[in-house]
Amino acid sequence: MEDAEWLQFLADIETPPEEGRHDLEPGPQAISEKAWLSAISETVPFLLTPPDSNVNTPVEEREENTIVSVSTAFLPDTVHTFVSGSPDLIIVSSDHVHFYVHKHQVLGASENGFNFLLGPISIRQVPCTGTIITLPETSTVINVILHIIYNVSCTHYSPSAGTMVQAVDTFPKYGIPISKYAAPSTPLFSHILSLAPYSSIEMYTLAASHDLEELAIPISSHLLGYPLPEISDDIAAKMGSIYLKRLITLHLNRLESLKELLLSPPPPHVLSPTSRCSSTEQQRVTRAWALAAANLAWDARPDLSTSAMISKLSALGESLTCTLCRDTLHERIKELCIQWSAVKTTI
Repeated sequence: MEDAEWLQFLADIETPPEEGRHDLEPGPQAISEKAWLSAISETVPFLLTPPDSNVNTPVEEREENTIVSVSTAFLPDTVHTFVSGSPDLIIVSSDHVHFYVHKHQVLGASENGFNFLLGPISIRQVPCTGTIITLPETSTVINVILHIIYNVSCTHYSPSAGTMVQAVDTFPKYGIPISKYAAPSTPLFSHILSLAPYSSIEMYTLAASHDLEELAIPISSHLLGYPLPEISDDIAAKMGSIYLKRLITLHLNRLESLKELLLSPPPPHVLSPTSRCSSTEQQRVTRAWALAAANLAWDARPDLSTSAMISKLSALGESLTCTLCRDTLHERIKELCIQWSAVKTTI
């Protein structure tokens, strides 16, 4: 319909009939929207509407508009920094993050075909990209697992202790030998040690549950101040009886060693005719030492510091008038600190 015809049509609808004309039937002065649309539909055979933007769009082009989350470490174009060659395997996490990796690298690290996911069954072949598999773990956990498989550090991502525990605990499931990838001088070994000062019980339990003795030994030094009664049944069960006993024995042995060291009071010095000291004065020093040592041993913990020991025992010298007695006391305290520092601090 031309523009002139369209304007004439609207004028005929909206203009009321002239007075004195009887060839047209009288009608209402205002036309309703329903009636107006009905009149248009009878006059105009069809109305032009915008076509669906996806009608003639190929399926491939539509899929390109889908947003896909890709790992910042394992991108299609940057993964070659770890291993030469283009990636031929896509791993999708439970939160739908894609990791582009090398199948031979993953299979080389696994003893069961990566939980039998990279065998002829349970895989999908994607044209031009290779194999794609979906794992139930989150992207943070998979990121740690893949860094370990490629034998590179993931410390710059700052994974939490919980993430590290989840990642390492999945190793048996995916056939990854823990003893190989958590050996000394490996990135995993160093990263777990770096978390020990802040998550000592979690890292010790992790090492103990997988019998990683070379990891458990240095980590145990961070557990000297950990209250053993707070170890839950779940932690004790995962830790195992052997490593739990070794941790308890460590605490008990240090406390027993401290008591034995405190038993020896300062030795008496030689009395000279010119000295104002007497045997009675030296006996008083011995009694004061015994009292202070008993108080120190009663409240002592396996992680007792030498500074706390010096602070409590040095106070005994404030009431001594004999210079030789004070010197003897300070020498005994110094010797005690050296002996306490030599006591074993690991399992």
